[in-house]
Amino acid sequence: MTDMTPRPDTLRIAVAQFNPAVGDVSGNLAKVREARADAARQGADLLLMTELFLSGYPPEDLVLKPAFLAACLSAVEQLAADTADGGPGIVVGFPRQGKEGRHNAIAVLDDGRIIAVQDKVDLPNYGEFDEKRVFTAGPMPGPINFRGVRLGIPICEDIWGDLGVSETLAESGAEILMVPNGSPYYRGKVDIRHQVVLKQVIESGLPMIYANQLCGQDELVFDGASFAFNADKTLAFQMSQFEETLYVSTWRRRADGWRCEEGPVSQIPTGEEADYRACMLGFRDYVNKNGFRSVILGLSGGIDSALCAAIAVDALGEERVRTVMLPYHYTSEESFSDAAACAKALGCDYDIVPIAEPVEGFLAALSETFEGTESGVTEENLQSRTRGTILMAISNKFGSMVVTTGNKSEMSVGYATLYGDMNGGFNPIKDLYKMQVYGLSAWRNAHVPPGALGPSGEVIPANIISKAPSAELRPNQTDQDSLPPYPVLDDILECLVEGEMSVDDIVARGHDIATVHRIEHLLYLAEYKRRQSAPGVKITKKNFGRDRRYPITNRYRDR
Repeated sequence: MTDMTPRPDTLRIAVAQFNPAVGDVSGNLAKVREARADAARQGADLLLMTELFLSGYPPEDLVLKPAFLAACLSAVEQLAADTADGGPGIVVGFPRQGKEGRHNAIAVLDDGRIIAVQDKVDLPNYGEFDEKRVFTAGPMPGPINFRGVRLGIPICEDIWGDLGVSETLAESGAEILMVPNGSPYYRGKVDIRHQVVLKQVIESGLPMIYANQLCGQDELVFDGASFAFNADKTLAFQMSQFEETLYVSTWRRRADGWRCEEGPVSQIPTGEEADYRACMLGFRDYVNKNGFRSVILGLSGGIDSALCAAIAVDALGEERVRTVMLPYHYTSEESFSDAAACAKALGCDYDIVPIAEPVEGFLAALSETFEGTESGVTEENLQSRTRGTILMAISNKFGSMVVTTGNKSEMSVGYATLYGDMNGGFNPIKDLYKMQVYGLSAWRNAHVPPGALGPSGEVIPANIISKAPSAELRPNQTDQDSLPPYPVLDDILECLVEGEMSVDDIVARGHDIATVHRIEHLLYLAEYKRRQSAPGVKITKKNFGRDRRYPITNRYRDR
């Protein structure tokens, strides 16, 4: 039978990078309708949403619930009915129950019905991804006829792997490739996506639209930055990063295939700006989507808590951020003045709650038990645990989420106290090494990121950045009493964590072998602490938790 569908010369495709919430099917449905209404106003023929948009991504074990899958299917059917109005068709991602298992799927909706359903072929099972655990792979797809245009719709990993999905679609007659994605952020990720898409364009000979999700979801940040390449490898358009937006692209049929008219090319932030904006988006969505009205954190006068306070104010606004200085005998006047100056610069609430009385109460209660022992780390940790208890008490009383403030360097080597400074609901700098903390602090003093609710100017006092870091748990203490200088420590840790390098290779970079052995030992030893730590924004390529999963009980050392 001959396909009599008219073959148009123009197709207007709206790409929506919107912010869904995992599990909020009705809310996500409303967002698709909002996007479709916007696309219709701009004369679009088709709306492209991102991967698993109706469920939110990643839905993890929610897809094991039949009622959840039924709710997602009902949303698809409601959207299909919407398209009877003659407006834009829709490509939307959803989890579906098939005959042979559950699938990560897309539905193509038009003319009041579901005109096609397609399942993801290549299920990622590395790093932060664990899709093979809950989904079944679909068959190799073919093109989908949408109003006379044959669309190929590989889903996210289908273009990242080596299964040849794009080539198969091209060989079977696809004219334009459209890819719904849920690709999480790490530094430099946009360039990597461009490289992946260009490889697919070259191999398939077809233009490709890459639509990426925009949201924070637990540890992950989806940064948007959707784009398209023409078949001749030219960048057709580049949408903004870290911002909800919709763009209607115009495609025209030519003798050599479809080409996108030149669209806007947004500037993609790099380096510290990109990391800062990822921290801000991830923190804002975690707090708001989990229903916290406000947050509280201990402001010590150190750089980690100062940067966390700045991120919190930028993400939520000064009126939703409360800071508390919790001084003890070893808290310096410098720390007092720096903490107060930081809170004043940010405009947030600042309280002082001395901890001497409760710490000495604990020491008195333990005096008989500790009799005959020397004072040391145990007594130092009592200070940290007292601070953690007070912050949690304020949290319980007023409903504010405690922000924990440890950086990746500290979390790597266990330079943190369980049930003390590790107390909290979320950590915006958990995946930043100490030198990155310095870099982001200096960047924020010179810039106000787009969408930030905080003030301009120096929000982290210069003295906080320039002074030697200290936990101030004993007289004249600095971090370097216990740890190598942070530039050295961070390089060793990046080699061990991100690079999985051998001790010999790290020593070949110029590091002392005894120091490398010690840091490797501390890294493994602190795994039990990290298992109990609050979630935090993923910034590096390999964060603790989703990406790096080492056993707690582990006798291996590279000797």
